[in-house]
This record gives sequence, structure tokens and C-alpha cells, in this order.
Amino acid sequence: MSRRCELTGKGPMSGNNVSHANNKTRRRFLPNLNDVTLKSDTLGRTFRFKISASALRTVDHRGGLDSFLAKAKDTELSDAALKVKKEIAKAATA
Repeated sequence: MSRRCELTGKGPMSGNNVSHANNKTRRRFLPNLNDVTLKSDTLGRTFRFKISASALRTVDHRGGLDSFLAKAKDTELSDAALKVKKEIAKAATA
């Protein structure tokens, strides 16, 4: 499983460790990923995602999973999140 946020697509970045002597060695900056359970109000059920802490704040700010996925770009979402987005859109139209 990759270290990538399922909702925002945020992944590892690379950079340098810089010592006091100004020696530079490569390192990775990993995203702060958390396993969370989010509830869809439209579908009335819960979904498990591995998302970054900043994505969790954004979901809360936008008013829940349904409204977050409605505004999210399909290219950033994982396959599981894209499937949930389509289910929510289908249930909202019916």
C-alpha cells in the first residue's frame, strides 16, 4: 500500500537533511496519514479511508464526506474514493 492520501492524493516529498556542517543528504518527507472512518449522510453508511490530517480538516470544513467528494477532482481521488463519489452522486439524483 502506498503512502498516499486517498482523498487529496498527497504523497511523499523529497528533500535534504542539512547538518550543522552544511552536509546535504537526501531524505523523504512523509504525509501525516491516519486511518479514519467517515460517514456519508446521503448513503447512511460509513467508509474507511487512509487520509492525511490536513484532508480530515478539509472534510470537516466543507461539511462532511458528501460535500467534500462533490467538489473533489476525480484525478486526485483513489479508486475506492471515486467509487464512493459515484455512489453518492447516484443516490442524490434518485
